[in-house]
Amino acid sequence: MLDPDPPFRPVRRQEGYPALEDLGLIGDGTTAALVSVDGSIPWLCLPRFDSDPLLCGLLDREHGGHFTLTVDGLREARQFYEPDTAVLVTELRGPTGLVRITDALALRAGADLSDDAGGGRGELVRSAVVQAGTARLRAELEPRGDGQSRALYGGLEVSASRRPDLRLHLRSNRPLTGLRTEHDLQEGDRLDLVLSWGRIHRHHRFDPEVMVRQTMEAWRRWMRKCSYGGPQEALVRRSVITLKLCDDWGNGSLVAAPTSSLPAPIGGARNWDYRYTWIRDAAYSVFALRRVGFEEEADAFLGWVLDAFEQSRRPRIMYTLDGRPVPEEIHDAGLEGYRRSAPVRWGNGAADQRQHDVYGEVLDCADQWLLPGRELQPALWSGLSELAETAAHTWQQPDQGIWEVRSEGRIFTYSVGMCQVALNRAAAIGERLCLSGPIDTWRATAEKLRRLILDQAWNEEKQCLSEHLDGSGGLDASLLALPLRKVVPADHPRMAATTAAIAERLSAGDGLLYRYLHEDSPDGLAGDEGAFMLCSFWLVDNLILQGHQDRAADLYATLCARANPVGLMPEQIDPSTGTFMGNFPQAFSHIGIIASGVNLARAEGGTPA
Repeated sequence: MLDPDPPFRPVRRQEGYPALEDLGLIGDGTTAALVSVDGSIPWLCLPRFDSDPLLCGLLDREHGGHFTLTVDGLREARQFYEPDTAVLVTELRGPTGLVRITDALALRAGADLSDDAGGGRGELVRSAVVQAGTARLRAELEPRGDGQSRALYGGLEVSASRRPDLRLHLRSNRPLTGLRTEHDLQEGDRLDLVLSWGRIHRHHRFDPEVMVRQTMEAWRRWMRKCSYGGPQEALVRRSVITLKLCDDWGNGSLVAAPTSSLPAPIGGARNWDYRYTWIRDAAYSVFALRRVGFEEEADAFLGWVLDAFEQSRRPRIMYTLDGRPVPEEIHDAGLEGYRRSAPVRWGNGAADQRQHDVYGEVLDCADQWLLPGRELQPALWSGLSELAETAAHTWQQPDQGIWEVRSEGRIFTYSVGMCQVALNRAAAIGERLCLSGPIDTWRATAEKLRRLILDQAWNEEKQCLSEHLDGSGGLDASLLALPLRKVVPADHPRMAATTAAIAERLSAGDGLLYRYLHEDSPDGLAGDEGAFMLCSFWLVDNLILQGHQDRAADLYATLCARANPVGLMPEQIDPSTGTFMGNFPQAFSHIGIIASGVNLARAEGGTPA
């Protein structure tokens, strides 16, 4: 659970790898790095989230690369963030002293994080100070595929064999004889390291303390906009920062997670590259951020979605950060995978899947973007109208659904529900702005789909809505999202019965839910998976809408306690051990923390969720 003043504890490794629970995240709106509680950085892609990684020891401890700053004889450690910032502190206790390491991906002086522009300097700052006693610090930069260095004025020029396109420079306040050095320090001594890329800063004044201070000031200026004041306030504020760390500030897009190929479960093959923007993730994040005071970020996401749609002329389920098609999925045989969970994948093979929910996501984003009174250009309305017309017919065709099954397509109830959203939002936009189009027909078809879901998807024997529109198949936790998108009322008897059935039959224990049961809903992949965090937050929201506020509050508290000590959440959790699974941290899970917190706060204040 999030702890601003966590206790020291022994550093653990699992088969030579850090536990995901022991990682913190830093970022600058262009890329992100994971920092282990042992002082190593085993993940950093440069210059962008979706670039080939410079450091990916998280996917291969021997050959992936790392940037380590640690204490010889490390005994125990702890990690926490500077309040309301993405500046991470790791404290390491060795046999003779205590060292405090501050890590940040530096931001420009005076950076406005609400602006649609990059705020990063292209520099990673690592500053270690001996707090008590003495310490021998070991600094080691090892890019994937090895690296070479040569002395230049003010530091080292670093060449990464696999990334000859990167201009890397390593500076320090102490002599660097190579990429591996040791430094004996006394109490009060400091070791500063700054890794730069892109525009080289080696001739600039070397002042890491100022860089860190300016970075903290930028984060705190931005966080003053946060309007949240409800349950788990500290964790919600941290989740807002985590979402911002998953945001490409210059483009306005959002990665589903800043990592690739972290398995769910260990040893399985469900290893995917999440460093791209899913339309549905952007839509959910817009809804969450707008409700806690971050209008500019919400508008940037909405604008990005509409731009990507206009460029492609047909909605894709995911795009690169700049709105282009996602690369083909490939396997990287040169990496063994996290805890030997191969394959490691780059690119995503689901990018060209048929997923009908995307029509509803795009039109829902358009509806939200237009609500403040923005002007809608005729060409965009033409494209949105075509999308509504497509949704009016395509719901009858099989697709791969929200969970991107890699088996034969089916007519998923959730997908039909999102086609209903597409038609409903198109009718609302057309009516509100007095635009041309078959608005009455769209509205009538939307109502028809609502009735079909309640009637045809109902399984009389199981007394719940089914994952398939014809009432067959198993239970699917995505049905919990239908009331949240206003497809069916949460308190409709059939939806209430479905909520109860999901809570009981998809339970993984202690408030955790599976997305579906693989024996009932085969998805074309071998093996099972963990409990999916977002589904449990959807259950919280349904309980609130059904008037079960106390149960919802208890469940929400239980889920929030699953966060790691620095407040980060995974995609999935192993219900038997509590171990984090899947790409990390997961934007969807932090969206759930924010959205459910807002809904609870409103319910406690007597305001409809």
